[in-house]
Amino acid sequence: MEQEQIQSVAFEIILHSGSSRTMIHEAFEMMRNNEFENARNKLKEANNEVLLAHQSQTALLQQYSSGETINTDIIMVHAQDHLMTTMTLREVALEMLHLYEKLEKEK
Repeated sequence: MEQEQIQSVAFEIILHSGSSRTMIHEAFEMMRNNEFENARNKLKEANNEVLLAHQSQTALLQQYSSGETINTDIIMVHAQDHLMTTMTLREVALEMLHLYEKLEKEK
């Protein structure tokens, strides 16, 4: 695989995971404002972006597993880091949504 193609995949991963991260932070604000259904919907949108990033990553992994040589560089390392931290942030956001809702019900 050409280095330009690898960089293109890296930028796709960064783009979609970055969009997802922005949506997750929007959902946090909604949670603070007790807009739980809006937050839940925003987290679903964020998940769709994560899935697009993950699809780009998966396509690259499939090429690698079929024996194609994939030379990584720092931008791919950054993209992978970006995706994994965004996925973790989304998991934390889902848990926080549950806690915010629980606290609101207990009032």
